[in-house]
Amino acid sequence: QVQLVESGGGLVQPGGSLRLSCLGSGRMFSSDAMGWYRQAPGKERELVAAVSSGGTAKYADSVKGRFTISRDNAKNSVYLQMNSLKPEDTAVYYCGAGRATVVGGTLYLYGMDYWGKGTLVTVSS
Repeated sequence: QVQLVESGGGLVQPGGSLRLSCLGSGRMFSSDAMGWYRQAPGKERELVAAVSSGGTAKYADSVKGRFTISRDNAKNSVYLQMNSLKPEDTAVYYCGAGRATVVGGTLYLYGMDYWGKGTLVTVSS
């Protein structure tokens, strides 16, 4: 059974940090693009950050300079380091794996084929 399992969510004060982890099982994801999406109450799911199999990353404008995505193919895992968190970062964060290409140093995502169940991040004082 192919699974992606997120961990690391929780309650944090504004300005704080969290590190999300996503562990894959059932198949190796080293050839897939992997990404983090989030969905806030009443809003659509949006891309936060993604990374290609070769390490090319892309970020939503709202998180550039604050969030860093990384992956460890040997551990079949992807991570999201979130710093300087804001209340508007509050959402359920989902890990995904899927298809992408890199052209001219830019990552283009075609779609995610596998999803985790999500982990809740709440930024509040």
